[in-house]
Amino acid sequence: MSGPLSFVLDLLFPPKCIFCGKILDSGEDGICRRCQRELPWLVDTQAEQTGEFFSLCAAPLRYQDKVRDSIRRYKFKGRRGYHKVYGKLVAQCVHDHLEGRYDLITWVPLSPQRKRERGYDQAFLLASAAALELGDVAVETLRKERNNEAQSGLTAAAQRRANVLGAYTPVDPELVAGKRVLLIDDVVTTGATMSECARILRAMGAADVVCAALARAR
Repeated sequence: MSGPLSFVLDLLFPPKCIFCGKILDSGEDGICRRCQRELPWLVDTQAEQTGEFFSLCAAPLRYQDKVRDSIRRYKFKGRRGYHKVYGKLVAQCVHDHLEGRYDLITWVPLSPQRKRERGYDQAFLLASAAALELGDVAVETLRKERNNEAQSGLTAAAQRRANVLGAYTPVDPELVAGKRVLLIDDVVTTGATMSECARILRAMGAADVVCAALARAR
């Protein structure tokens, strides 16, 4: 949006940093300069991890402090507009660590019940924004039929693996067969959710699965 209406809206509702809430100065886009300097960025190989059924997962930020608080507002406090800035961060991470390694972009879906409660699927919005930055589109490959307990409420890796087992089902195997898939989610902790989704994608015939998340908890 541009022009007089945008100017008026900025006066009434000045854009703020999505991480600290500071009103943004001229030239700042979604993130203030201080947060740009001080956020817990993951660089080089720190940003990468391997896992079961996926060959590599990359994330630009560590899930702590202001990053954790921002993502919680995004997921649980209705701040869905954050997805545009998040998408830029994920897209840059994909460009730096996963470029040339995927043919198809998809996301880790919410269950219908959780989506109704939240009003939106945060991973879909994130994947769509990242794909747009990458000159691509995100396509649905998986559905979550079972509304299992939230992974954030579980601490043990074995519990997390058991909790997501069988929760996801394929949408269109022909779309995935022979393709290298980029799977996007907001946060990766133990990698159990990513691994389960990657397992299904592999069973659908995916040639490879790589992953990207906004932040990594471990």
